[in-house]
Amino acid sequence: MTNNTLPAQLQQLPASGIKPGAANGASEPLGANEKILRAPIDYLLTIPGKDVRGKMMNAFNQWLQIPEEKLEIIKEVIKLLHTASLLIDDIQDNSRLRRGLPVAHSIFGVAQTINTANYAYFLAQQELNKLECTTAYEVFTEELLRLHQGQGMDIYWRDSSLCPTEAEYFEMVANKTGGLFRLAVRLMQLASKKDCDFVPFVNVLGILFQIRDDYLNLQSDLYTKNKGFGEDLTEGKFSFPIIHSIRADPASITLTSILKQRTEDEDVKRYAISYIESTGSFEHCRRKIEELVAEARACVKDMSPEDAKVADGIMAMVGLGAGGLSI
Repeated sequence: MTNNTLPAQLQQLPASGIKPGAANGASEPLGANEKILRAPIDYLLTIPGKDVRGKMMNAFNQWLQIPEEKLEIIKEVIKLLHTASLLIDDIQDNSRLRRGLPVAHSIFGVAQTINTANYAYFLAQQELNKLECTTAYEVFTEELLRLHQGQGMDIYWRDSSLCPTEAEYFEMVANKTGGLFRLAVRLMQLASKKDCDFVPFVNVLGILFQIRDDYLNLQSDLYTKNKGFGEDLTEGKFSFPIIHSIRADPASITLTSILKQRTEDEDVKRYAISYIESTGSFEHCRRKIEELVAEARACVKDMSPEDAKVADGIMAMVGLGAGGLSI
C-alpha cells in the first residue's frame, strides 16, 4: 500500500532502500549519495598502504587455488573491513596521523566517519552474497565478533589503566589483529577444493604482526613519520614491550604514570622509551618474535620446498624475513 504522505521519490524506493536484486549480488545500493556516504573510506583508500592482506591472499592462493573471481570478492570484503576498522581505531585512539596524513575524522568529523565505517561493514557483508556459500556468513560473523572482543579488551585495559598479562595480551591480539587475517584465509578455504587448514599458521602470523607493530611504534623513524612519535605512549596503550617493562618491575609506577598522562611531550616519551629499554623489554620483543617465527615455520614444516618458499614469502610480507625482524 502506498503512503501518500511520503514524497513521490521516496514512494518509489524498495522498502529496504536497496535496489531489487541486491540481495543476490545483482545490484548495488542506491548510488545518488554514495560519494557522501563513502567519503571517509575513499579518502583513506587514496593514501597508499602496503596492502599486506591483499598480497598475503595472493600468496595463500598459490596453495588454495581458488578461482580469480572469488579471490577478488574476498579481497574486497577484507579491504572494506580493514579500512572501516582503521577509521574506528583512529577515533578510539585519538590518533592524528594515518600513513603520514591527517586521520579521516579530522577531515569529515567523528559522526560521519563512524557512520561510514558502519556502512562499510554492511557493504562487506553484502559482498559475501557473491560467494554463494551460506557458511561464509557464519565465518564472517564469528571473526567480526572476535575482532570486536579483542578491540574491547584493548580499550578496557587502556582506559582502566590495567596492565594485562602476556597471556591476556596474546588472546586479545589473536582476536583483534588476527581476525581479518583469519577471516581471509577461512573464506578462501571455503572456496577451495584443496583440503588444507592454514588457520594455525595464520594465528601465529597475526600475533607476530602485532608484536612487530608494537615494537616499531617505539623504535622506528618511519613509524614516527607515518603515525607520530611514540604514539602508543600518547594513547596510553599497553603494547607488548610496555607490558613486559611494567611487569619487569611491578613496584615501579614510572611507566604506568606516564601512560596515564596521555603525554604528547617528546622529552617525556624519549624518557619512557629509555626506561623500557632499561628493563630489557625491546630485547624481549625481539626474542619473542624469533620464537614465534620458529612456531610459524613449525606449522608448515611438512610442506614441499616450493611450498615452504611461499610460507617464507608470506612472513616477509608481514616484515619477518629470513633474518627475523625487518624494519
